[in-house]
Amino acid sequence: MIFVAVGTQKFPFNRLLKAVDDLIGQGVLSGEVFAQIGHSDYVPRHYAYQRFLPREEFQSRINDCDLLITHSGVATIIAGLKLHKPVVVVPRHAQFGEHVDDHQVQIAESFSEKNLLVMCKQPDDLAEAVAYAKTHTFDRYVSQRNLVIKTIREYLENI
Repeated sequence: MIFVAVGTQKFPFNRLLKAVDDLIGQGVLSGEVFAQIGHSDYVPRHYAYQRFLPREEFQSRINDCDLLITHSGVATIIAGLKLHKPVVVVPRHAQFGEHVDDHQVQIAESFSEKNLLVMCKQPDDLAEAVAYAKTHTFDRYVSQRNLVIKTIREYLENI
């Protein structure tokens, strides 16, 4: 199953949802596809969707998917990486009214440079990104949370 997640921001991400729909319609993507579409205006024709999911169902969708296609939301990316799912990230862009700035591009680039996911710069390149993600061997995500907490704690104790 392919799970597509666009987050809960007030901005639509119609370009991604339409690209997925087009690829299914062309037969490029097959099998079950489900999307969490948030505030997007685009209504998928070829796959099931809900605007928002309860946390437990969202996590269950990530657990059950074979591939995660998502915007560049850090929490969603990390949820997929922790479960060793292949992740394709399509960052939102301010020029299309998908976010206030292009910080999602920087997030996607950072994870991609570490060989943790596939960054798909534009939805038009989604077919190639999905094909690559299905065969590529990614590095394992290792959380740095404890190191960050330790560093902050040490800093605070020494000021």
